[in-house]
Amino acid sequence: MSTKKITVLIVDDSALIRQMLTKMLESDPNIAVLGTAPDPITAREMIKRLNPDVLTLDIEMPKMDGLAFLEKIISLRPMPVVMISSLTQEGADVALQALELGAVDYVAKPTCDLQHGLEKKTAEIISKVKTASRARVFPKTKSPVAKAPLSYSRYKSTEQIILMGASTGGVEALKEIITVLPPNSPAMMVTQHMPATFTTSFAQRLNQISKVTVCEASAGQRVLPGHVYIAPGGKHMELARSGANYICRLHDGPLVSGHKPSVDILFNSGAKTAGANAVGVILTGMGRDGASGLLNLRKSGAHTIGQDEASSIVYGMPKVAFECGAVEKQYPLSKIASEIFNCLEGFDTKAIRI
Repeated sequence: MSTKKITVLIVDDSALIRQMLTKMLESDPNIAVLGTAPDPITAREMIKRLNPDVLTLDIEMPKMDGLAFLEKIISLRPMPVVMISSLTQEGADVALQALELGAVDYVAKPTCDLQHGLEKKTAEIISKVKTASRARVFPKTKSPVAKAPLSYSRYKSTEQIILMGASTGGVEALKEIITVLPPNSPAMMVTQHMPATFTTSFAQRLNQISKVTVCEASAGQRVLPGHVYIAPGGKHMELARSGANYICRLHDGPLVSGHKPSVDILFNSGAKTAGANAVGVILTGMGRDGASGLLNLRKSGAHTIGQDEASSIVYGMPKVAFECGAVEKQYPLSKIASEIFNCLEGFDTKAIRI
């Protein structure tokens, strides 16, 4: 029996890029490119006529920029979009805006030797298009209802810590959780699958809209309550001790579970260092990174939480973790922040409001 191919529409103002992406994507027998468009106005009509499964979208284009077009797509006709654009460190903010608007993922075009560099990304582009085809895309409301921050009356000690891992869809999921944390929240360490050029901007954007202090983790940095530490792209992050204090340990090394930073690395370090003082949380993402580490966390006495299928952009990592017994209970994204605090010893249920 034949399997239905994933259908793709390519939107890019460069004829060369459109040609290259078509050849690259159609090198996979499970993908069919229905057509290409040089600008969003042309793409809009082609989407209506061809109804593709996935859209690849550039950011800098004539007639309408990619972000404005993405916003219209997600609000009027939600569908999986993979951004493929030239993104430098300065452009990382733009890529994060795209993810916040509802893009499933992004691929950075090389800034030099475009043709050869893009060809080297063939496997990455194919993988992300396939992942996007299985993603749930939720429409964005123009005026989302603001959530009141959680109020947390007390915690047992500075030994308590929250460890969290995410991948595809994690930018928005982490934003929803971190922005409601109270200033006196136990420390949180986060591994999100993200390139090195993105994590600094990601931490800065979260810090601007959160009550806690959010930063990209640095080697040997002390882990303090009221702070969130984001693993730098391209580095593994672990929870470690220096005397009586928790610290961030960063190190290079091979990919673990296919990633660097790896969620498994963070969770395994938490099992050794914090044990029952930790709460482990696994969020939306493709693959299985974090499942074995979360299981070790649970075996060490930590409480563990997984994002449920209905609220996950990609129900991959939470599914594997749930099926292997690493997750105590699954919750919709909107409930995870409050459930974290329900897990922390000494929590006062009357002190919480969302």
